[in-house]
Amino acid sequence: MESLEDPIATFRVTQDALVLAWIASGVERQLVEQWMAEQRRARPDIDLRLIQLPHGGPPSASLLDLVADDLRRSRDRLVVPVRMFWSRDESASNWRALGTLLSGRDPYRPSPRRQARIVRSDPSRARIVEAEPATVTELDRRWRDTTSAGADRDFAGFVIRRARLALERAEYRLLGPEYKSPRLVKPELLASLRFQEGVRRIPGATLTEAGGILDEMATGWSRWSVDFVPWLGRMIFRRGFERDLDYDDADVSAMSEAFAVYPAVLLFSHRSNLDALVLAVAMRDNHLPRAHLFGGINMAFGVLGPIMRRSGVIFIRRNIGDNQLYKYVLKQYVSYLVEKRFNLTWSIEGGRSRTGHMLPPRLGLLSYVVDSYAESRSEDILLQPVSISFDQLHETAEYAAYARGADKAPEGMRWFVDFIRAQGQRHYGKIYVRFPAAVSMRAHLGTPQQLRDAEPAARRLALQKMAFEVGSRIQHATPISATALICAVLLADRGRARTLEEIHAAMQDWLDYVERRDAPVTESAHRLRAVQGVGSALDSVSGGHPVTRVDGGWTPVWVITADREHEAAFYRNTISHVFLERAITELALVHAARSGGDRLAAFWSQSAQLRDLLKFDFYFVNTSTYREHICEELAHLGDWEAAISAGEAGVVDLLRGKGPITAPTFLRSFFEAYSIVADVLGASAGAPPERDVIKQALGIGRQYLAQGRIRSSESVSTLLFGTAMKIAGDRGLLVGNERGRADLRDQVTGVLRDLDRLATPSTVSVVT
Repeated sequence: MESLEDPIATFRVTQDALVLAWIASGVERQLVEQWMAEQRRARPDIDLRLIQLPHGGPPSASLLDLVADDLRRSRDRLVVPVRMFWSRDESASNWRALGTLLSGRDPYRPSPRRQARIVRSDPSRARIVEAEPATVTELDRRWRDTTSAGADRDFAGFVIRRARLALERAEYRLLGPEYKSPRLVKPELLASLRFQEGVRRIPGATLTEAGGILDEMATGWSRWSVDFVPWLGRMIFRRGFERDLDYDDADVSAMSEAFAVYPAVLLFSHRSNLDALVLAVAMRDNHLPRAHLFGGINMAFGVLGPIMRRSGVIFIRRNIGDNQLYKYVLKQYVSYLVEKRFNLTWSIEGGRSRTGHMLPPRLGLLSYVVDSYAESRSEDILLQPVSISFDQLHETAEYAAYARGADKAPEGMRWFVDFIRAQGQRHYGKIYVRFPAAVSMRAHLGTPQQLRDAEPAARRLALQKMAFEVGSRIQHATPISATALICAVLLADRGRARTLEEIHAAMQDWLDYVERRDAPVTESAHRLRAVQGVGSALDSVSGGHPVTRVDGGWTPVWVITADREHEAAFYRNTISHVFLERAITELALVHAARSGGDRLAAFWSQSAQLRDLLKFDFYFVNTSTYREHICEELAHLGDWEAAISAGEAGVVDLLRGKGPITAPTFLRSFFEAYSIVADVLGASAGAPPERDVIKQALGIGRQYLAQGRIRSSESVSTLLFGTAMKIAGDRGLLVGNERGRADLRDQVTGVLRDLDRLATPSTVSVVT
C-alpha cells in the first residue's frame, strides 16, 4: 500500500481478498456493496470478504479481533482498502462554504441525507476510491521492520492504519497535492520501534507522557481548511492590499518542479502577522502542497487555536529549557514529517523583525531537520527561501511603540479582531512574494554518511553557512519598494523638509546605484525616475504614514518628523542589505584617510571590524566573498588602492565619485544605539541584568537626543539596544571587563566621528 496506481481507474480484485471499507452511512454501505457485487460478478471464483470500519475514531477490540482472524486465513491473501469519496460542490460560493463550516458541516463529508441527494442529482460527485492492495506477507514484513511487533491484534491495528494512509494518498491523487495531510501521526510514532527506544533512553520518560506531547503538537489540515484558510487570508489582506499577490512566474515554475522530487522547508522573511496567511494563499494560488507551519503556542488562543491546528499549524512551546523528552518528541515529529515527504515552514528569523531588516537565522528547528537528513530520512531536503514584502504595513506604528519601550500586546481574540480591522484603515499597496532558488541540503552538507562522520563543530559551521545562504537569497530576491527609497532619502535629511523637485533630484543617484547593483525593484520604484512617480509615492506615504506633507506655503514640502522616524526606519531598513557593503566601504575609507602608516591595511582592518560589529544586525557573506564585494564596490572608480594610499585628498576624490553617501542614512542609528549601551555598561559594575541595562539606555538615549549628542530618535530603541547587548555578550562584557567595555565605547565613538565626517559637506561632496 506504499505505491499507488491511478485511483481513477477502477481496480479489479483478481485473487482472494479482505476488503477493509470505511463506511459512515447507509448510503455509503449500499454503494460499497454494489461495488462488491461487481467484483464478485467479474471473478466469482475468488473469496472476497468485506469488513466495515468506523469512519471516525479507532476500531474496537472486537473489530481488531475480527480483522486479525481474517488475516490469519492466508499469507497470500490481499488486503484492499476502499472508501467513498465525495467531491465538493464546485458551484458553491465561498460564502456558502463558510456557512457550511460554521454550521459544523464538512463539504467533503456530507450528511446521509445530503449523500442521498447527491446520488440522485449529481452522481459524478460520489465514487469509490480503492487504494492499491498489499498481501498479508508484505504487510507482516513491514510491520516487523518498523514496529516492536506484538500480538495478532497489534498486527491488525497496523494493517488498518496502513490501509487508511493508503486511502488518503489515493484521494490526494483526486484532489491535488495541496490536500495532502498527515494522518495517524500519534499511533504511527508510538508504535515505532525507533521512537520507543529513544523514549526509554530518557530518564523518567514514559510513552504516555510522550503521547501527551504529541497530542499538543500533532496537526494536519482538513480538506475544508485547505479551501477555507487561503480564502480567509485573502479576505483579510484585501481589506488594505491589492487582491492579487505579486509573483515571479519563473520562480514558481522552478519551485514546483523541485517540490515534485524532495521534501522542502519553506523559510520565510517575517515582517507581519499576515505572512503565514499570505504564504497559504501563495501556495494555493500556485497549486503547491501546503506546508506545516511552526508557531508559538501563545497563538493557540480561543477558537482560533483549534482552527489553526486543523490548518496545519504546529504549536510549540517557547521555553522548553532542559525538557529532554519534549525536545526528543519534537525532533521525532519533524523527522516523521520529513520521511513522509510533508513540507515544513517557519520564519528563518524565529519571529517578526520589528526593525525592517532581516534578523540572524535561528538554527533550532533547522538543526532537527538536519538531524533527519543525517539519519537518511530523505535523500535530500530542499530549503526554499521565501521573500514576503509589503509596500506598507499598519504594524509599523506598533513596532515604533516597542522600540520606545512599550510592552508587547498579548495575543487573544480581541487582538485578532483588532488586527483584522486594522487592515481596512487605508490602502497599503501590494504584497510581493518571491521564491528564489532552493538550497540543497545535500549540496551544502554532503551525503548523510558524510554528515554523520563530520565533527560537531564542523557540522554546526556548515549548518550556519547554509542558513545564512538562505537568508542571503531571501534578501537579494526582495524587490526594492518606492516606500523604502522615499523613506531613505528623507531620513537622510534628518527633519529637513524638501520639495517634490528636490526629492526627485536626490532620488536619481540612489536609483542609479540600485540599477548598477541589478537589484530587483517594484513597479512603483521604477516610476520614481519620473517626477509624477515620486509624487504618487509621496501621496501614498503622506498623512503621517510615515511622511508628513506641509501645505500653505509657496509649494508643498514633505518631511519625516521625529515622532515618525522609527516607522520610516522600518521601511528604509528593508533595503539596507543593498547598501550595506557600500556604507561600510565609505566608513572604512574615512578611517583610512585619518590613519597613519599603511592606509590600505587600515582600510581592510576597519572593513573587517565594522563587519564584526554589525554581524548581529545584518547578514554577511563569508570573509573572502566579502572582500571581493568591497573590491567590486570600488572597482568602477579606477585605481582606488592608490587613491587610499594617497591619503585624505585621494579618499575625498573617491567619495565624491561614488554618488550619494549612504552610511549616515543606513548605519548611524545602529552605532548610536551601540554607543548608548556601551556608555551604560561602562558606568556599571559587575553583571547588570539585561532588562536593567536596556531600561537605563532608554532614559540616557532620550537625554542624549535632547542634548543633541545623538542625531536620530530612531537610535533610542529597545530593539537596537538588544542587538548591542549581543555584541557585548559576544565580547564577554556582560560579566565585567572594564577594559573591554572601554574599548567597545572607544571603537563605536570612532565610527560615529567618521559618520560625522561623511555627513559634513565641507569634507565630502554629498549628493542629497
